[in-house]
Amino acid sequence: MVKQSVLSIAVILSVLVAGCLEKKNHSRSSSNAQVTEALGASISTIIGDSMSASDPDVTIPDKSQQQQARIETQDPNTQITTSRRTAITRAVEKVSPAVVSITVTEMVQGGRRLQFSEYYNRFVPVPIEREVSSMGSGFIINSDGLVVTNQHVANRHAKRVVVSMPDGSQYEAKVLGEDELADLALLKIDAQRNFPSVKFGDSDSVLVGEWSLAVGNPFGLFESAKPSVTVGVVSAVNRDFRPNPQEPRVYMDMIQTDAAINRGNSGGPLVDSEGKVIGVNTFIFTGGTSGGNVGLGFAIPSNRVQKILKQLSTEGEVTLPYDPGFNTVEMTRQLVLKYNLPATRGLLVNSVNKDGPAFEAGIIPGDIILKIGEERIQSKMHAQALFREYQEGDSMRVELFRKGDRYETKMYLRKKVKE
Repeated sequence: MVKQSVLSIAVILSVLVAGCLEKKNHSRSSSNAQVTEALGASISTIIGDSMSASDPDVTIPDKSQQQQARIETQDPNTQITTSRRTAITRAVEKVSPAVVSITVTEMVQGGRRLQFSEYYNRFVPVPIEREVSSMGSGFIINSDGLVVTNQHVANRHAKRVVVSMPDGSQYEAKVLGEDELADLALLKIDAQRNFPSVKFGDSDSVLVGEWSLAVGNPFGLFESAKPSVTVGVVSAVNRDFRPNPQEPRVYMDMIQTDAAINRGNSGGPLVDSEGKVIGVNTFIFTGGTSGGNVGLGFAIPSNRVQKILKQLSTEGEVTLPYDPGFNTVEMTRQLVLKYNLPATRGLLVNSVNKDGPAFEAGIIPGDIILKIGEERIQSKMHAQALFREYQEGDSMRVELFRKGDRYETKMYLRKKVKE
């Protein structure tokens, strides 16, 4: 096959040379240049076409191979610069301008001191108040300066809230609304300007094993407020924590990550590789080994955050989309002794609306609600968290205790009927 290709090339070359010799009127130098150019182009085309068509062992590089060859011949510094820019660095560039550091000043009582009272004409003990400052992180969600953070970072008890931007500028902010149960707070920066903001991602589509970035100001180390970034993966989703009766907050459907989260990161965003916020960094689990990060961090999923923020921005608090139709109090030792009730955890029903779902389900005052769905009630805050998992139109399974026996019923949830 190669011999045939070479023979064809020889024939064509002889024709080209004969044609060029017939042009005797042109100058010798011009003829030589044209012949050389024509021969070069023809030879390149003929050899490439003939060899690729006739010889299976000969391959011509395609465009991608040619491009790769050009990259490999680039200056080494150019190659390094190109390789440094990854999905992670691009995600950091997108979200960092909207991540802020939050400083909160609160008045707390710390002991008592004696102070002379003219009314009593003697010294009486009075509480000592002092200012305490704490720091956390947050992120801006719109150009008007709405900031999301944890409720344990900023809440209604704050005397002063200062938001520090990555560029070093600082602004005072006020608490628009808070939700202690979900541990979320919404702040508003007091300034007339446009702010950079983040975009929320869909936390329901988060994949276990995908990249995750924790962005914030750990330990409040850096006065410039430029956020620090730690990288890990999403370790798990839908993590629920058994509520502690002594702890008012209930954490459900949390995103677990091994990206390092430390004190001061609370309230900052958990970001995916596209630069979208998929959660609010909230707490770490140390297992009693230390006070620092051991690779178990947890974030409130973004879809839950957005639902809560919608109510906080309009009403300042979170309310149920339905009315269960009863009022309850948490079971306590005092109630057990006073009314000779069984010593069990649950909610004591103290009133029922005759036009509500509870009455229709057969619940009466004096009943003790033990379970909602399949979950054993640990506290009133836990019950409120369980109530939030239902919407108007759903049916709710309720297990209750009445006069020594257990009963089960279903409540069909709807809005309260006005009397």
